[in-house]
Amino acid sequence: MSGRIPDPLRAGLASGWKVFDGSRQVQDLDWKADVVIVGSGAGGGIAAEVLSGAGLDVLIVEEGGLYSSADFRLNEAKAYSELYQESASRQTADKGVSILQGRTVGGGTTVNWTSAFRTPPDTLRWWQESYGLATLTPEAMRPWFEKAEQRLGIAPWQGMPNPNNLVLERGCQALGLRHARISRNVRGCWNLGYCGMGCPTNAKQSMLVTSIPAALERGARLLTRVRVERLQGDQAGKRIISLRGSLLAADGLTPSGRKLTVRAGHVVLAAGAIGSPAVMLRSDLPDSADLTGKRTFLHPVAMSAALMPERIEPYNGAPQTVYSDHFMHTQSLDGPLGFKLEVPPIHPLLAGVTFPGFGSAQAELLGRLPHLHASLALLRDGFHPDSQGGEVGLRGDGSPLLDYPLNDVVWDGVRRGWLAMAELQFAAGAERVLPLHTSAEPASSWRQARAMIESLPLQPLMAKLVSAHVMGGMAMGDDPTRGVVDEWGRHWMWRNLTVVDGSVFPTSVGANPQLSIYAFAWRAATALRIRLAAG
Repeated sequence: MSGRIPDPLRAGLASGWKVFDGSRQVQDLDWKADVVIVGSGAGGGIAAEVLSGAGLDVLIVEEGGLYSSADFRLNEAKAYSELYQESASRQTADKGVSILQGRTVGGGTTVNWTSAFRTPPDTLRWWQESYGLATLTPEAMRPWFEKAEQRLGIAPWQGMPNPNNLVLERGCQALGLRHARISRNVRGCWNLGYCGMGCPTNAKQSMLVTSIPAALERGARLLTRVRVERLQGDQAGKRIISLRGSLLAADGLTPSGRKLTVRAGHVVLAAGAIGSPAVMLRSDLPDSADLTGKRTFLHPVAMSAALMPERIEPYNGAPQTVYSDHFMHTQSLDGPLGFKLEVPPIHPLLAGVTFPGFGSAQAELLGRLPHLHASLALLRDGFHPDSQGGEVGLRGDGSPLLDYPLNDVVWDGVRRGWLAMAELQFAAGAERVLPLHTSAEPASSWRQARAMIESLPLQPLMAKLVSAHVMGGMAMGDDPTRGVVDEWGRHWMWRNLTVVDGSVFPTSVGANPQLSIYAFAWRAATALRIRLAAG
């Protein structure tokens, strides 16, 4: 199939793009650039396109490898090991939350499910009032959202939702819950349902097929399979003078023994909300309020499975096309955690490690995979006084580790999420409902499910929680006492350092964050371009 689909990455490489694989370098590298960008995901890709468009000498460094549509084979085992951090097995320190993060050119945009929401207005207002970010009004941000939406083909999904999403829609209709269709960043989508394994048709308008190629066409350089170890600051404590990293072997994990040094006029950090704070911590580069790595948020996700009488085939069709924000608005913003309802696609490997049960019991459940539906409740963390998120630290080998304590306010949201999803699934016609918890048993009625859910012990490893959205850790603030960077992503201490990923958000977004990252990165990169042009 892929052989008949144009592959813009391979065509670009053949035309002479300056792309270098770290594993193939036979000597240490000592390079210079106007701007070095660490990471090639939503923030790094946009920054690369904007800055290369100004004629700047841009170097992008990426820890993962370069894979294109011809490599994407709808194969879970292959995709998770090649395209995700820690082979899709990254977890919080107590292993209570599994975290899916991309680790490839294009970052999370290469493997996400394409859901795109603008930053909710109430989130922006909270940032204005609580962090002094007065200019971040919905009106001021609108042009940046519109730029990203136009560039990346973001629009409401016009096709029929797949049966997995239709269960959510039907349940909302039965219970009178507000719901709507999701906007997606796709053009000419084949409706395959395997977005999480890389788009084999290039329909997904990820950084891999949009901004990164645009930057390379303009002469930017891309170095893959390199792990940034540290940034070196000057003695005055004001400027980054060099970047140092280790080139990786072909396995993408083992250092090859070759080193990278980059001297650039400006450094852009876009390694994600775990990776970027980790670079600063390894570098012993402080911020004046000691906030780096702190208040890192996850949108913790609770899930509920259901067996439906009809065929669902949750592995086919656009993964996410229906959502409900009803439970985002039943409490005050800083009250009990609100949650967004969506559905995940269900593929065998990820279901095997996420769904409860072992041996024959789990085999029986997964044996009915064509009839399985799952809903998810995405919790909005970071607003309640007791929702302080987690903290990025370092293991002994320098690799990052997120400690995210699951406290009462999170567990309360998890339980309410399970209850809401179970009621909705029965309202949509479910035969049995199973919250993802090791002690849960399939319930055959809403009454039975409610009694079971209210009795489930709420402990890490018993409740199966996941996340694909990491935010915060290097947050924006109007002064150095309550932010690591300013509203333009510029570090308050290291003035030739700009951060353009999800780490700049002071709280969680309260919605799938890719469009927020695109918009804020576009805004920050444009401001940086203007500053650099002014000298």
